[in-house]
Parts: sequence; structure tokens; C-alpha cells
Amino acid sequence: MKDFFKFMLRFAAPYKWNVIISVFFNLLTAFLTLFSFAFIMPILRMLFGLDTQEYHYMEFGSAKTMEVLNNNLYYYVSEIMTQKGPSLTLLILCGALTVMTLLKVLSGYTSEWFTIPMQNGVTRDIRNAMYRKIVSLPIGFFTNEKKGDIMARMSGDVSEVQVSVMSSIFSMVKYPILIISYLFGMIAISWQLTLFVFIMLPVIGALLGVVGRRLKQQNLKGQQRFGSILSNIEETIGGLRIVKAFNAEGQMERNFSAETEDLYHIHNSMGRRYTLAHPMSEFLGTMAVAVILWFGGTLILSGNSTIDASQFIYFMVIFYSLINPAKELSKTSYTIQKGMAAMERIDKILGAENPIQDPANPKELPEDRRKSSVSFRNVCFSYDGERDVLSDINLDVRPGETVAIVGQSGSGKSTLVDLIPRFWDVERGEVMVDGMNVKDLRVKDLRSLMGNVNQEAILFNDTIFNNIAFGDKNATLEQVEAAARIANAHEFIVNTEEGYQTMIGDRGCRLSGGQRQRISIARAILKNPSILILDEATSALDTESERLVQDALEKLMKDRTTIVIAHRLSTIVNADKICVLHEGRIVETGTHTELIELGGIYNRLVEMQQV
Repeated sequence: MKDFFKFMLRFAAPYKWNVIISVFFNLLTAFLTLFSFAFIMPILRMLFGLDTQEYHYMEFGSAKTMEVLNNNLYYYVSEIMTQKGPSLTLLILCGALTVMTLLKVLSGYTSEWFTIPMQNGVTRDIRNAMYRKIVSLPIGFFTNEKKGDIMARMSGDVSEVQVSVMSSIFSMVKYPILIISYLFGMIAISWQLTLFVFIMLPVIGALLGVVGRRLKQQNLKGQQRFGSILSNIEETIGGLRIVKAFNAEGQMERNFSAETEDLYHIHNSMGRRYTLAHPMSEFLGTMAVAVILWFGGTLILSGNSTIDASQFIYFMVIFYSLINPAKELSKTSYTIQKGMAAMERIDKILGAENPIQDPANPKELPEDRRKSSVSFRNVCFSYDGERDVLSDINLDVRPGETVAIVGQSGSGKSTLVDLIPRFWDVERGEVMVDGMNVKDLRVKDLRSLMGNVNQEAILFNDTIFNNIAFGDKNATLEQVEAAARIANAHEFIVNTEEGYQTMIGDRGCRLSGGQRQRISIARAILKNPSILILDEATSALDTESERLVQDALEKLMKDRTTIVIAHRLSTIVNADKICVLHEGRIVETGTHTELIELGGIYNRLVEMQQV
């Protein structure tokens, strides 16, 4: 439960007034419950002739206040019985009991009415916090995590917290108040009997706690397995073409069935333990009632008790009223244990550290951002801290210059350009933009200088307009159209069903590869970056699409500092400088003609593509 209260302090603080109001109405509910029992039982004793004492009106101050109130209540009831008769008195009592019950249920409803916005609000806040954290974390975090597992934490684990933890908040507010109130009532009747109850309750709580702790462990395993299943589904759908091409359906089905079988057994174990909560608490509660009946009855029969039979009955009524909240509270503790297991997985995201941080005293970029310079000074980089992917990189890209990065797969081309916008941070050396270390700039300012066009056009399931205007909430239709014209995209856009308001589907699936790429280029054009990064932007296109995209790229590259990762070397023959990467090092630098004459790695790459 310690974890639960830490959770409440973290997420429920903005809803403290909801908690305070709910506590107030729960206290009122407890008072009305106790008062209704205290009010009705002694009067029924009088009504049915069990209490033959004659009552007289007492002045306030003549005795203790509670004693005066009790005496005067019985006095007025006896007067009504004398004047109106027992039948009408019983009707009045039934009406009073009905009114008190109405007030009690209204008070209980009001307390829950204020709790519901907190339940749903905390769930919303957790989802928002997770999403903010996910979009703020560096790309490196996601290379070590399965996408399906992250999706499971965003969906399944948050839903589990909502169902298990947040739905239990009302119980955690209501039932302890009722239990404490009933205990005070029991103490007022007989502290000896209540002390006996206090001795029994920790034993019952310890027995229930063993089941709860085991349930948390099982639920954590279940959530982890569910994340693995989602990852399996995501990989299967993404690689379905390969699965079918290699006749691997059976293998994939066996793998998936093994994981679902494991989850099946985990859920069986969890369900059986959770189902055990109710009968176990009911049995222990009944056993407690039986023991107290024996203990209290023995005291009364022996004449050693300070209470009479009617007070003992009232004590038992209160205690039996306490059993249901205690039983529900025990079920709530099981439910919370399940939710806290899910919260542990959520905290692995919320607690993840982001090494890409703004400096304490950031430098300001110059106002003229049309062209920027990029420099690498003795840069070394490693993903795992052991093997360098890049070693001793020294490179200067002057303002307005186009520099191409070429090399075999795995030579470090994409890693090199990812260091410029600080998708990763260098371990040794410096990456400079306009003569300033990128670590000395605000991340947002640094990335505002850059436009990216990747090999795979990354688009969203939204309209064409919103995809081009992505990141620019003030973009107008005229500006978007102008960018689309430069990107050779306007013509096909106006021929779609709804023009710029056409939905393009998941990842732009309703568009061809060339159309998606031109939308991506239009997005970069609208941003008007001073540094342009092209990562094999035409390598996956057919000849006709490549021609249109290449033409759009040339318009985009004009008068901009451009770094091009090239797969098709024919697209970079006019680059101002070509750098050849081999095993993480720049081994050749020069123009296309110079490198051909050198007859080295670049020349071999060109010859291979001409074969």
C-alpha cells in the first residue's frame, strides 16, 4: 500500500479538493449510519415493552450532554406513544428511518460524485504524461524497447491502472472512514470487546495480505507477457509479406500460441487468487463474528460485562456493518496490487532519463538563418559505449554548400547526420552549427534550422494539408500550395477526391511512393530550413517518380546548406563535396571528378552501379 500512497501523492494532488469533499460526505454517511442504528434500536425496545423505565425531561447542564440528549429523546418518544399510540409511533419511526436512509444514500452518492472526476482525471493525466515523455525521449530509448511493449504500456497498463487503481480510490476513501467510524462506535459501547476485535483484525489482514502480494507478482508477469504479444502482432503485420514468402505461417502461429498459452496460465492463476478474495474475507469475517458472539455472550451471561444484552446487540450490528467495508477494502487491496504492477511498467517510461537536455545558459542563434555552416571536430560516437561507430570525423560544410555522404551499408552515414539535430549526443569531439557547439543551443532552436527528407516518407493519417503544414500551426493554404508546387505535388493533390483536405491513410497508404515523398519534400520546403538533410530520399522510387522527386529536391536544395546521404551515386555528381565513409571513418573527400581520378573506394562504388 506504500506504493499506492506514493502514487496518490504524485498524481492526485491537483484533485485534493475532490478528496476533501469526498471525505466530508463519507464522514456524514458514517454518522448517519451510526445514528440510525443508535436511534432505532432503543426506541424499538420501548415500543415492544422491553424497556419499562419511566423517562422525565432533563434540563441541559444537569448531566452530560449525550446523557441528556438520550434521555430527552426517549422522553419524547414515550410521550408520543402515550398520546398517539404504539402504531402511529411505529409509523413515525419508520418515516424517520426512511428519511435518515435517504440522507445517507444521498451523502454517499455525493461523495462518489466528487471522486469520479479525480479517477478519470488522474487516468487522463497519466496518459498525457506518458505521451509527453515518449515524444521527449531520445531516439536511442526506442532502439532498446519493443514498439508493441510501449503500446501495451500506453493502452493495457494505463487501462489496468484506471480499472484497478483509480476505480479503487473511492473505496480507499470511503471504507477506511466507515471502518474507523464504526470502530469508534464500538469503543463507545465496550472498549473490552473492541480491544478483542483489534487483536483479531491484524491476523485476518495478514492472511489477506499474503494473497495480495502474490497477485501483484502474477499481474506484473501478465502485463509483460501482454506487451510481448502486442510486439509479436506488430512485427507479424509489418512483416507479413516476408512471412508468406517464406511459408513461415506455421512457425509464427506456434510462437504466438506459446505466448498466449503462457498468458492463459498466468491469467488463470490471477483470476483464481482474485476470486479467492471474497470467500476468504467472508469466511474470516463470519469466523470473527462467531468468536465475538461467543466472547461477548460469555461475558454477559457471567455478569462480568459492562453492557447489557441490547447494547451487545447494537455492538454486533455495528460490527457486522463493519465487516462489509472491511471485506470490500480487502478486495480493493487485491485490485490495487494488480494496478500497481501495471504502474511499475508505466514508471519505466515516466522515469526514463533523457540525456538530450537544453544547456543551463543556451546561446542564441543569429537572426539571419538562410544559410548555416556545419562542422565536425574529431567526432567519435558509440551506441553501446564500447565499439565506435564513428571515429575521428572531421568535416566542414560551408553555408550554402552541398555535401554528399556515401559509403557501404553500415558505414555510419545515417548516424553521422543524426548527430547534427542531436538525435544522439557525441561522446568525444564536437558538432558545430554556425560556429557553436550544438550542445550549447536549445534543442528546439537547433532543430528549427533543419529540414529532413528521409528514404521512407514519414506521414500521418491526416489530410494532405496537415501533413505539409506539420509543425507549423500558422501555415495558410496559400503557403501550403506554394510549397506543394515547388515540390511538384500540387498537380496530383488537386486531382485527389478532396484536394488538400484528402485523408491519406495510415502512413500515407493511399498515395504512391513518389507522391508520399513529394509531400515530405513540400513539408520541408514550407519549413524553409537553413540546413537540409536528405537521407537517401530517392533510393526507393521508380525512374519516373525519381525524376519528379529529384527535380523537387533540386529546387529545395537551392541556396541551402545541404547534406545528402546518397545510395544512387548518379544523384550527387554535382555535389560541392563528396565524403566517403568506410567503417566509421572518412577515407576520401573531393568532388565527383576528383574521386573518380583517385581510383579508390568511391570509384569502385560508381563502377558497381554502372554494371
